[in-house]
Amino acid sequence: MRTEDIILTVKGGELALRNPREEDARMLLDCLRTICGETRYLLKEPEEITMTLEEEETFIRKQNDSGNSVMLLGFLDGRYVGNCSLMGNGPLRYRHRVSMGIALYQEFTGLGIGRAMIGALLGIAKEKGFEQVELEVVKGNERAVRLYQDMGFEICGTLPNNMKYKDGSYADAYWMVKRLT
Repeated sequence: MRTEDIILTVKGGELALRNPREEDARMLLDCLRTICGETRYLLKEPEEITMTLEEEETFIRKQNDSGNSVMLLGFLDGRYVGNCSLMGNGPLRYRHRVSMGIALYQEFTGLGIGRAMIGALLGIAKEKGFEQVELEVVKGNERAVRLYQDMGFEICGTLPNNMKYKDGSYADAYWMVKRLT
């Protein structure tokens, strides 16, 4: 879904949030590869980011045309820092719920950008009538867990061995929920 541009003030400066454009496709693919290499907390390894430019452009169009999903790109004083999204569900019995995701370049963590992005997403979710926002977070990502808890998310369960890394080690994940009603 499309939203109005959002301008927020964070520790690092002015944060502009906007929907992606097709011409952002290369930047988004490059960013995802980089961020997946910077942290073990995201879903994929960098080499698993294999979407073509055309596939990413199609994804952007579908996100913007969706009635129940939104993606926002973040720019700190004009510099791309990462993105966040809400992903709605199809089945009627699940349509009151929406999943949230966020990915920032590591150099931009700790500046209040994640908190600002999550706040914007929560506002959009509430405005669109969603009743519940959900996310998965790697149990060892303590900064993120604290941030989500500070923003009203509650741990509702643990997914054991949720991720298996290339070195054979595992990571559990928390399933976290925030009620909006």
